[in-house]
Amino acid sequence: MRKAGFLAVALALGLTVACNKDNASNNANGSTVGTAGRADNGVSSGDRDFVRDVASMNAAEIELGRLASQRAASPDVKQFAQMVVTDHTSAGDKLKAFASQHAIDVPAQISDKDRDLQQKLSEKQGLEFDKAYADAMVDQHQSLVDKLESRIDKDTLSKAKANNPNGPDGKIQATAVMPEKSDDANTMGLNQWAADTYPVAYAHLQAAKDLRDGVKKRSTN
Repeated sequence: MRKAGFLAVALALGLTVACNKDNASNNANGSTVGTAGRADNGVSSGDRDFVRDVASMNAAEIELGRLASQRAASPDVKQFAQMVVTDHTSAGDKLKAFASQHAIDVPAQISDKDRDLQQKLSEKQGLEFDKAYADAMVDQHQSLVDKLESRIDKDTLSKAKANNPNGPDGKIQATAVMPEKSDDANTMGLNQWAADTYPVAYAHLQAAKDLRDGVKKRSTN
């Protein structure tokens, strides 16, 4: 399994806060949100939701990866889990820096849904655990990839997939996709981060699928 790290990707988050015209519309009585749904920190509600959602996904993959590092029976499952912990810790630090800079509260705990998944996985052992973890990683990474795609230019994304020599589940080149354009500096920074992160997230999804297929083969032998 080829190890692809988020560390190899330029995670540009656009930490500089732009002067936003919407802030001028806030009235003098201390209102924190203007007519465009923009808070005093200059970040739109959509951008804040994106950061929180991705941060939650990232935290869940780290927690599940740590669990798999301890409980997995197969060395390749443990290797994948360690890769997930390392890569998503790095990515999470970048998102936390953006969130801190813009006073965005990110979830301190993983979601109830992910907590339930963690509990179910913790009750499994051996090959049964490996299979359940691999299945979960495919689902988790698919959700992350879908989330990132919402911030990527659709034309370059379609061309990157169409020109992918390995088919829809193969590797996407780091320069193949571009961020969705925005006049808002914060939105553009997050869109650029999504475009930079996407190729590695896509590779993680493929690695999870390969892992799932390998575990299934071992379970039938």
